[in-house]
Amino acid sequence: MDRFQAMQMYVQVVDAGSFSAAARIMNIGQPAVSKTIAQLEKHLEVRLLLRTTHGLTPTEAGQRYYERARITLQQAEEAEMAARGAGKGLSGVLRVAAAPTFSRLHVIPHLARFMDQHPQLKVDIVLDDRPIDLVAEGIDICLRMGTLNDSSSVARKLATTRRSVLATPAYLARCGYPQHPQDLTQHQTLVFSQLNNQWRFTRAGEEESVTAESRLHLSAAEGIRAAVLADMGITIASDWMFSQEIINGTVLRVLTEWQLPDIDLWAVFPGGRMATAKARQFASFVESCLQP
Repeated sequence: MDRFQAMQMYVQVVDAGSFSAAARIMNIGQPAVSKTIAQLEKHLEVRLLLRTTHGLTPTEAGQRYYERARITLQQAEEAEMAARGAGKGLSGVLRVAAAPTFSRLHVIPHLARFMDQHPQLKVDIVLDDRPIDLVAEGIDICLRMGTLNDSSSVARKLATTRRSVLATPAYLARCGYPQHPQDLTQHQTLVFSQLNNQWRFTRAGEEESVTAESRLHLSAAEGIRAAVLADMGITIASDWMFSQEIINGTVLRVLTEWQLPDIDLWAVFPGGRMATAKARQFASFVESCLQP
């Protein structure tokens, strides 16, 4: 039994919650995972895991071993990087989860630079607007926008941008320019169905709340972009979503004297484990991409 490999496998099993989930993440057969954990328990002469109706749960000894093991794995990764030297860069596989539209516009166009810096690194990007289980999917880092609700995760804020009321010149010429937030109730609003459709505005201490009653709800940000650019309606979105169109005038901001809450971009790391060096460096890379 390779003790270091067994330690890695055990940590992955605890993070994933089952032998089968760990096997999928590590791309090996479940029997190999079960056999390795059994060998590890025999070597340590202690029971590490208990089967429950909710999956696998570490014993008291198993939890102590898990906490020490993940620190050891993190230190081993740092030691390898130090031994290779900064010029060698990162290696292995980095799994990233991110929203498709944001990634297409602001991450993927710059990704070659990051990969050139780390020629031994493989990057696997999972593009999905919906929240996913970072541990079950084996994700090292997730890029999320908005308010974070998962208190078990570790997160780092990377950037902030404004939200704006946006539409094309053609739509505004056809339907008119709103002069007040309540005017939006008379427009064809385009709503991202994963977000609250209540829009809150402020202006010099004055507050207005508008509920967007839309005939068109879209479950992906890419759909909002396509509908706006097809002159179908007006929306509220982060400036990141239409950055180039705002610059070249293809999309216009309206109601600019009113403010909407800013939106934050977060690097989220799976709860219960330390962020890997690969994940931390990727977070810094994304942060650099968004600097003005």
